[in-house]
Amino acid sequence: MYIKRRAFLQAGSLATASLFLPRFLKPLDGVTAVPPGNKVLVILQFSGGNDGLNTVIPSYNDIYYRSRPKLGLEKSKILSLTDEVGLHPALTGLKDLYDDGSLGILNSVGYPNPDRSHFRSMDIWHTASSSRDYWSTGWLGRYLDAQCSGCDKPTYALELDDMLSLALKGENNNAIAMRDPRRLYGTANEKFFRQVMATHQDEAGEQPVDYLYKTMAETLSSADYIFKQSRLRPSKADYPKSEIGQNLKTIASLIFSDINTKVYYLSLGSFDTHVNQQAQQQRLFSEMNEAVNAFVKDLKTNNRFEDVLLMTFSEFGRRVAQNASGGTDHGTANNMFFISGGLKQKGLINAMPDLSDLQDGDLKYQVDFKNVYATVLNKWLKADDKMILKKSYTPLDFI
Repeated sequence: MYIKRRAFLQAGSLATASLFLPRFLKPLDGVTAVPPGNKVLVILQFSGGNDGLNTVIPSYNDIYYRSRPKLGLEKSKILSLTDEVGLHPALTGLKDLYDDGSLGILNSVGYPNPDRSHFRSMDIWHTASSSRDYWSTGWLGRYLDAQCSGCDKPTYALELDDMLSLALKGENNNAIAMRDPRRLYGTANEKFFRQVMATHQDEAGEQPVDYLYKTMAETLSSADYIFKQSRLRPSKADYPKSEIGQNLKTIASLIFSDINTKVYYLSLGSFDTHVNQQAQQQRLFSEMNEAVNAFVKDLKTNNRFEDVLLMTFSEFGRRVAQNASGGTDHGTANNMFFISGGLKQKGLINAMPDLSDLQDGDLKYQVDFKNVYATVLNKWLKADDKMILKKSYTPLDFI
């Protein structure tokens, strides 16, 4: 059957996800796996602006309870970390990680001149730009560009989603977005796309269309490769059936396989809790808690917990005072979690936010998130953070 180019160009089921791929994401001669001892980064995005004050809680601060007469969590239910600080009641697994020295908490993370728009603030976090600059590449995309510039053993990044986040788009290289290897493989091997490729082999094409065909060919190759590698050492552990649970199981299986992937990216949300915050945050944290518990246990069983860093972030926190709808509105600075067997600083890495020193009712940031990125790039991924972030930032000491 003859497949017209117009039909190919109109096809969208694979283009929405699979075409966001690096050109190098296929079996290459000389490319080695990420063996034990090499570091892997897993980033968990809390989409929607998680309320940090009801996550890491100043449980004996009167200002907290005065500001949140109905939303403030009861002292008896908070998971105590110190005499004055506790965790949300749903985060029992993170409490265990805190107790065994595998959890680091960084407070008051943000950036100068914060933006309270979900889209704009997320772009700032994804690109690592200042609040006045607009960049089209992400910090992890530029990491891919830097790692693959003139190197014969490139590293990869994968996002567990249908669409690729700006954070993973580079100038010359992108990560690939997928829900799971089997689904990517099945989509890439649809009869239509195979027919398109078979037809194109006998045709002379124009430059723009040839580029799309080339991209499609690389997608098919990469889908086959990822699926094959994911089946080598599938995780045998029990994970919750939630989306985040299955995504972390996929990531664990790939970490244990022979795929050369250094960065994994996934999201949980929505944390945009203007109304009914307690129920929504409880549900999301319960899902995360169960999934992260299973993931950490799996990594420990397979002796990879020392090599993996799981980092969380959200585009902003919430306002200190509750609103009239049982929730909180968009705020500024927030906390970040770091989970690993390879942390150098554990527990509460810095001081809790000062609730007596606010700016327009919001927390003041104390740590620029780009210092965190510089630390992860330089100390964990062994990359040139200054080139990737386009500026020098002072690294931190948690890894």
